[in-house]
This record gives sequence, C-alpha cells and structure tokens, in this order.
Amino acid sequence: MDADDEIYANGDDDSSRSRPIISSEQLDIEAYGGLYSGRTKITRLLFIADHCDNPTMQLEALRMAYDEIKKGENTQLFREVVLKIDGRLGPNYAVDNAWCETVDRRADQRKERLENELNAYRTNLIKESIRMGYNDFGDFYYSHGALGDAFKSYVRTRDYCTTSKHIIHMCMNAILVSIEMGQFTHVTSYVSKAEQTPEALDPITIAKVRCAAGLAHLEAKKYKLAARKFLEVSPELGNSYTEVIAAQDVATYGGLCALASFERTELKSKVIDNLNFRNFLELVPEVRELIHDFYSSHYASCLDYLGNLKANLMLDIHLHDHVETLYDQIRSKALIQYTHPFVSVDLHMMANAFKTSVAGLEKELEALITDNQIQARIDSHNKILYARHADQRNSTFQRVLQTGNEFDRDVRAMLLRANLIKHEHNLRTSRKL
Repeated sequence: MDADDEIYANGDDDSSRSRPIISSEQLDIEAYGGLYSGRTKITRLLFIADHCDNPTMQLEALRMAYDEIKKGENTQLFREVVLKIDGRLGPNYAVDNAWCETVDRRADQRKERLENELNAYRTNLIKESIRMGYNDFGDFYYSHGALGDAFKSYVRTRDYCTTSKHIIHMCMNAILVSIEMGQFTHVTSYVSKAEQTPEALDPITIAKVRCAAGLAHLEAKKYKLAARKFLEVSPELGNSYTEVIAAQDVATYGGLCALASFERTELKSKVIDNLNFRNFLELVPEVRELIHDFYSSHYASCLDYLGNLKANLMLDIHLHDHVETLYDQIRSKALIQYTHPFVSVDLHMMANAFKTSVAGLEKELEALITDNQIQARIDSHNKILYARHADQRNSTFQRVLQTGNEFDRDVRAMLLRANLIKHEHNLRTSRKL
C-alpha cells in the first residue's frame, strides 16, 4: 500500500469491520431517568426539560419529575415544576395544594421535634447523639431542598465524629450536597478529607470518592485529571451511587476526557487495555467503538459516533458545558495523529476523511500549525500539506562537530594542566606567597 492509499484508508469506513449501527434516535427519557435516584434524578430531568427543543421530550421529562417529586417532601421544587408544566399535562399534573399543605405541616412538626431532641442531646453532652441529631437535621433539610442548611448540618457533625467511619459518612454527605449545589471546590476538599482516612474506605466508597473527584476535575476543565479518576473507578460501583452518577456516565465521561487529553500510548494502556474500565465501556457501546476507531485511525467512523452522540450529551447536566471543548480537542488530536506518519498529505483526501470542506480543513490545520502542534506547511495552490521533518543528516553533522569541539577544548585544558604541573608553577606561586 503506498502513502496515498494509506491516507485514504485512514479515513475510509472499512465496511468489512463489524460494528453496531449508530442510533441517532432521541433520548429515551424513561430509560435515562431509571438510571438515577433521589434529587439528581429530578434535577437531570428538569435540565433536559429546560435544554431540549422537542416538546414531547420536554413534557415526558416534566411528567417524570412531577411523579418523582411527589414521592418526596420538596414542596418548593414541586411548585416550580407545576409552573413549568403550565397545564399541558392535564388536571392530574396540576398544583396539589392539599399535598403541599400536608407535607409542609408535617415538616414543621418534624423540625420542632428534631430541635428539641438536639437541644436535649447538647445539654447532656452525648457526642454520638449530638452527631446523629445534626445528621438528622442534614437529612431533613436535604429532603426539603434547603441544600445550604443541609450542608452546614452535615459539616457540624465533624466535631462529634468519634470513629473513622463517622468521618467518611460526614464526607460523603458533604460531597453529595456540594455536587447538588454545584460547589465543586467543596467536593475536592471533602474528597481529600475522605482519602486521608484510608482504613475506613471499602471498595464501593473508594469508587464513589473517585467518581466525585472526577466530576470536580471535569467541572474545573481539568480533563486529563478527570479521565484518570474515572478510569480508576472499580466495577464494584455498580448501581450504588445512582444519587450522583450512573455506571454509564463513568464510561462516557472517562472515555471522552481520555480521548481529548491522553497521548496515543496512554490511551492504549489506560483505556483500551484497562480491564476494569472495559466493564463500564460495555454499557455504552458507542463510546467503546469510537475509542477503538480513534486508536485504529478510522476517523470517519469515529466522527460519526461523536456526531450521533452529541445531541444526547448536550442534555447531560455535567457534560453539557464541556461537549464543544472536548469535541474540538478530540478532533484536533485526530488531525495531528492523521498527519504524523506522512511526508505529504493530499488535503482533498484528508477533508473527505474528516467529513469537511478543503477550505475548512485548511483553517483547522493553520490553527494547529500556528499553535506548533503540527510541524508542517500548506501548499494552498496544490492543496497539499508538507511535513517539516527534522533534517537527520544535517543534525547528525552538527552533533559530530559539537562533540569534536568539546573534545578539542578538553584536550587543550589537560595539556595546559600537565605543563603547569611539570614546571611546578603551582609550587613556585605558593612559595612567593
């Protein structure tokens, strides 16, 4: 195969390879919602309703959010959802004032009881009871949507923790609420605190902590660090952290962050050959296939997968703000990887491989050349990219000349020293002094 054939093959869909058909169907809201539990299920559904252009999907997300909220005690969020529905789902999904009044009245009674119990515990100075009292307050505030108060209550238990397990419990509660509030600096802080108590960390808790750390790095746009954390998550996680993240998310977040930030060798060793992470990738075949296509230089197929996944990824509460950046970085890496082995590349064939116009491709390559990520120059008239490979012959001559000059200098210095010793120059100088 000559260079031109290989260039074309790099971007061509190899029909002989069997791969699952990419589904560009809209997100199955019910299946998606089923992956999560608790508050994050509601917030994710509301995020979809706010960011989706499809009215059917919007209403389905709002219907599921309404049903989920009614299982809990957050009347404020319930009223917000009713306003969003705006009567479009019929009388069964209207405001339920009787339910709101009952829940609020029960909440006032429970709060009063919790305050009385906590005051009694503080009077008696029973550390474990005080810790439990603050913890109950945290649970109470969290269930009613008062996240700030919940965070304060959970953190107050810290002064009354008597075992390592208590500290881990406090950290995990603080992490959960911080993720819900979007306070990822707190997440990082309490992840560090949890990691400082390794003797109390079981495999599932370690997996949860790594997920939380990965989300914090993702939010901070530290994609390489995020990828490493998600790749370290063990399969023991299973469905144990659905109040924050699903196992499918670990595969998607970790896979995309790795593609955007890892070098080729790292992608092979830490993603493709990672047996633990393979368990997660099996849950999201599209992500698994696009990683393999990227590594195998099947860029057309890889870009097809990315294109089909994009609409659904834009509806993900954590990934939404990073999709464009990650996609740009993955595409840039693909362009660099494509050009690397060749002395010259036909831009028409390359544009075909990357599903773009020659003019658009030229602009992308210009940016990468300017940024010193590709060592090449573009022949705009003939539409050919020429690599600027180092002149090995010239650089070898330069190294030989440099070595010769250094040898000459060292020999002259040795002869001078030998002559000085021979004529006892040092001795005579010392006598004069």
